[in-house]
Amino acid sequence: MNKLIWQQDFLDSRTDLSSWNIRLGNDLLDNDGKPIHPGWGNGEQQYYTNHDSNLYIDEAGLNLCARRELTETDDGRSFQYTSARLDTKDHFSYLYGKLVIRAKLPVGQGLWPAIWLLPQEQAYGPWPASGEIDIMEARGRLPQQVSGTLHYGKDWDHKKLDEYSHQLEDGNINQFRDYTLEWSEGSIRWLVDGHCYAERRMEKDMPFDKSFYLVLNLAVGGWYDNVDIDESALPAVMTVSGIWLYQ
Repeated sequence: MNKLIWQQDFLDSRTDLSSWNIRLGNDLLDNDGKPIHPGWGNGEQQYYTNHDSNLYIDEAGLNLCARRELTETDDGRSFQYTSARLDTKDHFSYLYGKLVIRAKLPVGQGLWPAIWLLPQEQAYGPWPASGEIDIMEARGRLPQQVSGTLHYGKDWDHKKLDEYSHQLEDGNINQFRDYTLEWSEGSIRWLVDGHCYAERRMEKDMPFDKSFYLVLNLAVGGWYDNVDIDESALPAVMTVSGIWLYQ
């Protein structure tokens, strides 16, 4: 895994978001773009926008910013928070390789930054049958801990979850770190700053043999860490300075 295949250098002023889809709203959508679950299926409280105050590139990199900001929708719903979510579906996906994301994450109770992968084509059926690979998730109230997770299983009632957590020995998530996924036919490995903290061997019933695309988002609230939101931590910023894929 030494050959650089794809990169996003957000420290380069010429880099734009042409390889990304900027997602809007609070609803999880089906393949036809119709809402199926509020809160993105996770009880999330933020409304995603494409506003410059929520998503922007500066000298530090690509920034996803969560804010205390009222949004009212045409269907009569109100949301107290805004943030950003983007992905590379239909622009960039890959099968196997070493994906490195250099990121700085916000600290604060109720914040949920995530770097993850979803299947480009749902070859084995809707979630969780075609899989999900979480490269990094963090709970803002636990600033020295990150996790990596696999989701799979034949249907919702038989979903499986393999979650691995890592305690940072030096510093916290509010420092730039390299979050790496090494994905091969035989295994998936999770690393932080070059340290491998978990490895999962692949088995026959696992759907991780198809191309996946990349998702970046900063959620506010949600079931991943179902706690009160510390609004004094807002605005909160997740910054990605670069992404590299090696094969």
